[in-house]
Amino acid sequence: MTTATTRGTAPGPAPDTTEYRRRGWWRDETFLDDLHRQARERPHKLAIAGRRIAESRTDTLDYAELSAVTDRFAAGLLKLGIRRGDFVAVQLPNRWEMVALLFACIRIGAVICPISPICPEDDLRHRLALTEARVCVTLPEWSGTPLAEIATGLKAELPSLEHVLVVDGQAPAGALSFHGHFTAEAREEHHGADLDGLALTADEPFVVLFTSGTTGESKGVLHSQNTVHSAVRGYVDAFGAGDDWVAAVSTPLVHYSGFAQGVLAGVMLGGTVAFQDVRRNEALLDLVERYGATLLYGPPATLADVAASQRAEKRDTSSLRHVVIGSAPVLEKLAAEVHEILGARAHSLWGMSENGPVTMTRPTDPGDWAAHSNGRAIDAMEIRIEPSGLHGENGLVGRLKVRGASLALGYHRREEAFAAELGADGWFDTGDLARDDGRDGIRIIGRARDAIVRDGLVAPMTELEALIGSHPKALEAAVVGLPSAAARGGTAICAIVVPAGGAQPSLDDIRAHLRASGRDDRFLPDRLELLPELPKTLTGKVRKAELRQRYAAPAG
Repeated sequence: MTTATTRGTAPGPAPDTTEYRRRGWWRDETFLDDLHRQARERPHKLAIAGRRIAESRTDTLDYAELSAVTDRFAAGLLKLGIRRGDFVAVQLPNRWEMVALLFACIRIGAVICPISPICPEDDLRHRLALTEARVCVTLPEWSGTPLAEIATGLKAELPSLEHVLVVDGQAPAGALSFHGHFTAEAREEHHGADLDGLALTADEPFVVLFTSGTTGESKGVLHSQNTVHSAVRGYVDAFGAGDDWVAAVSTPLVHYSGFAQGVLAGVMLGGTVAFQDVRRNEALLDLVERYGATLLYGPPATLADVAASQRAEKRDTSSLRHVVIGSAPVLEKLAAEVHEILGARAHSLWGMSENGPVTMTRPTDPGDWAAHSNGRAIDAMEIRIEPSGLHGENGLVGRLKVRGASLALGYHRREEAFAAELGADGWFDTGDLARDDGRDGIRIIGRARDAIVRDGLVAPMTELEALIGSHPKALEAAVVGLPSAAARGGTAICAIVVPAGGAQPSLDDIRAHLRASGRDDRFLPDRLELLPELPKTLTGKVRKAELRQRYAAPAG
């Protein structure tokens, strides 16, 4: 089979967006309308719970409170001179302020630009300059980096950046206290009328998300509320979710998985979303137990830590139904641990900033299917594996293309870059290689630019990395191809491993581990390198170009 789609196998004309509305993927209502509806219908139901690890406290807002603080923040943004179409940068960890600012921007017609607190200065400058953000909300410092000083210093370089507001702590000269401006005065009582008629419509840009930038400057992905709604709708519908939805989210709220699959899904359903401000995987089950989480989302390494934490200290996870695992393949061992230790079903998900969640395994799939597939497409999206003439261990391999209601509006001020990936028939080139999973879904092989071919077969890169990273002496791993006259096919397979503690895995250790997992000998690494940590982008993607450059010289 050379193609796999949710509706047919041959490419056709790009769908008419009127069909999106007819199918309920797009709508006239917005996520702000969802918030207002929940505030009317279930005002005292818990909307969000934000755990502050260092302070040993949890900030909570019910729907009435979240709606009220949204108006207060919206009035505060107007007071700063923010108008429809302006960009507001928010550089925060998982805090309740991030949620209220998201809805406040929608309320006044502004576009929110979420930025990670670990964003380096050059990347921050790029994001603020590209969006011409007029406001940047940040922290005094994060992990020893003086965020407020850096952002305030950029005001001299970026004429568009007018205000820096600092959440908690002392604001440096040239910046404002966030809570002094937004929460000290109930401005919404005096400016309520000023908010009328400003809110974004469902089809206007409302958020810009920056890509990983593994091969160059990151691009700002523009989404409307409808492009996100169609993805979120497909995500929750796959689980038959209702207002009993309680999600524990381990990923940053500045990423699609955090703010959309977490916050916006919860508000749309009238459910509850719990998160914590720093990565403390062993504490996630405290959120599950305390709030009765029905779903836990995170990458494989996070869920492996969660399972280990449950083995060490048992918590009540009886409410947990689904554990959704994204960003890397789900290994059989992890899927089994999720079921046996947490009592939940493991699901595999694949997506990207340009589309959100596109494919997922379902509750109706075989019990262990997450370990064999990235799932089939949500209703609002189509997938197609474009024939490439390449083969893998389990059949034909090709470039994965997607199209549908969840596709982003484009790249902000980089229209030509988006157009280069988008065909005339509406198919978007993801840059990934995939194969058919045999059940109308896909299995991701790896990035096309990173492909290694041995004896005419494409190496299963993502699976190799996951398996090597599961070795007892490894924390995580990456695999790259390096030119080598001595290697099979002229390309050496190099495994770069981050050792676990003081362990030092050998090449023989890694190869034996892969053989025990049933891997073909032709795809075993020829070379092993050890690093204290892998170079990564802000979204957690490994910078493989950097690794290839570092290890281009022969070993030894």
